[in-house]
Amino acid sequence: MTSIRNKYSILSTIAFKHLLFWVCVFLYFMFSSNIVNFPEGYKQLFHSTCKIVIPQIITAYVCLFVLVPRFLNNKKIVLFTFWLLILLIIMFALYIVIHMYFYEPKYYQFYSEIEKKYAEESYWERFTNFSVFLSKSIKFLTPTALLLMARFYKNQQRFSKLNEQKKTAELTALKHQLNPHFLFNTLNNLYALALKKSDQTPEVIEKLSDMLDYMLYRTNETFVSLHKEIELIENYLSLEKVRYGKRVQISFINDIQKDVKIAPLLLLTFIENAFKHGVSQELKEAFIALKISLDDDQIIFNIKNSKSKTSVEKNTEHCIGLSNVKKQLDLLYPDNYSLNINSEIDSYSVTLKLITK
Repeated sequence: MTSIRNKYSILSTIAFKHLLFWVCVFLYFMFSSNIVNFPEGYKQLFHSTCKIVIPQIITAYVCLFVLVPRFLNNKKIVLFTFWLLILLIIMFALYIVIHMYFYEPKYYQFYSEIEKKYAEESYWERFTNFSVFLSKSIKFLTPTALLLMARFYKNQQRFSKLNEQKKTAELTALKHQLNPHFLFNTLNNLYALALKKSDQTPEVIEKLSDMLDYMLYRTNETFVSLHKEIELIENYLSLEKVRYGKRVQISFINDIQKDVKIAPLLLLTFIENAFKHGVSQELKEAFIALKISLDDDQIIFNIKNSKSKTSVEKNTEHCIGLSNVKKQLDLLYPDNYSLNINSEIDSYSVTLKLITK
């Protein structure tokens, strides 16, 4: 079973897929060419294919990793066109060098009269032949176009999956984070405060209203302001403080100096989980300590909460809320996050690091 999984892992890597793609391109040229036109047989055909495929590979990866992300993705069409033309000119020059100094010396004796006449042309004459340049450029760009189409299709699939996950995440967040139990207790507290004519009543109503407004209507984007997320957290903590009173000691350190983007409602899941497993089951005084900081382009979120000794042991890592967050992280921050969950005898701690968007 392990061997099968390892093989599947290797087959699914990007490097293997690209290698397979170029093998297919190479074989296409080999098998679509008429072997009769190559007197030295498959050896000559192999070399003829190499002088085309080598510029194709260089063109493809310069476009994919330099020109497209730097210019085309930033809508710098003129610069993209200019540098693409320069790239094609360089590849055409490389093709002529390979043809003149590697291919021709080997197979000149098998040339037809027309081919020998072409072989007598100088490097400059060949380089300035616009019709040949145009035809070769189309060949050089064909694999690049296929790879770009494949990337576009993959991105579209990922975008569709992301949208689907985002909708699920929003509904799940409302279900598990602002759950009916939380709303019920908050409304009960409001009722009690209203009976006492407490000065806290308007403040609690305002905070609950702000939370509902933000979670229902302000989280439609894939990434939102971190400052807004912190406001949501502060409102949530305030309401839970009213709910639990002296049963919980809350420490929240906000060390964010500038605003950055973050996926909505991610951090709230960890906080809700801390109250659910660290406060609601604690008969004595519980504690929750939070810290949010920014280190260069990385958001660092730490939360630590007490764990009740009387509660039934549960594996925090398999809670529905955390499972949902991990799926969101994999989609929204692929290879751009680290999540460390540590369970000790008397406490839970979570450290989440995110590359800012």
